[in-house]
Amino acid sequence: MTLNDFNKLDFDMILMSPPCQPFTRIGLQGDVSDPRTKSFLYILDLLPRLNKLPLFILLENVKGFETSSARDTLIKTLKECKYHFQEFMISPTCIGIPNSRLRYFLIAKASPGSLPFQTASEILEGFPKAFNEGSPTVSDSYCGSPSSNLKDDRDIIYKLETARDLERKRSQNSEESVRRLQDFLEDEGHRTDMDQYLLPSKILLRYAMLMDIVDPNCRRSVCFTKGYGHYVEGTGSVLQSCTDVQLESVFKSLEGLSEEEKLKQLSQLKLRYFTPREIANLMGFPSHFSFPPNISVKQQYRVLGNSLNVHVVAKLINLIIS
Repeated sequence: MTLNDFNKLDFDMILMSPPCQPFTRIGLQGDVSDPRTKSFLYILDLLPRLNKLPLFILLENVKGFETSSARDTLIKTLKECKYHFQEFMISPTCIGIPNSRLRYFLIAKASPGSLPFQTASEILEGFPKAFNEGSPTVSDSYCGSPSSNLKDDRDIIYKLETARDLERKRSQNSEESVRRLQDFLEDEGHRTDMDQYLLPSKILLRYAMLMDIVDPNCRRSVCFTKGYGHYVEGTGSVLQSCTDVQLESVFKSLEGLSEEEKLKQLSQLKLRYFTPREIANLMGFPSHFSFPPNISVKQQYRVLGNSLNVHVVAKLINLIIS
């Protein structure tokens, strides 16, 4: 669209989620030199030349965007257009949802109005206190600091976990302002196809040591990405369905066992993937949300992995229009 096309439109808000690949930690981090950033830079170039500035702007991107040249260009443009704005680094944990999904957000409001709170030049790690009443104020790093009397962090306790790793997870699970995962899970007794989500034997044997394993009583889970269910490491937590078996005892007794014996041990845990519906629950999608019947489970994981937490975005929109 050209400048004339934009000036013919009458709109109050721009919602932007520029391609994250130029900024993500696992990408090439091409920033403004990445061709996928061009559309975003084009919008920033048009903004000061519009006859009527949009009243609101809401932007989202991955952690890493906050240190990019693209972000610097965004801030420069907003100041040039005299927007009031605030940057955030927010995860669903800060509103009591047991899932880590840290994202950069920016909200902006055109003059002569102003945002309904005192803005700050630094990036806020959570919502303004006055607008977060009744909700926890737990950041994505809500684990607290490990004790100084822990063993050397290189010492493996079990499952490639160090003492610091285990204390961090225990601290997260003791944070009562964050809900338990069981509140977001499907009733396995009412689903006849739950076995399809059990981890295959070859995955258990090859990747069990690398998985982030949680159970229904946990108050934490790691970010679910579009590769969930296809790749294992760093794509999301897996669920221990059988809570009668101690995770630590299973992994501490694996050494020296044959593959067949290891598989028998690991199978006691009944490890499974979270279902797409459960991930949608953690991301705030309403109960009536569903995918078309012809969409495969793999495709559902990909779409959800590229999505946003609905409750976080709703809270930001409410904040900007207050």
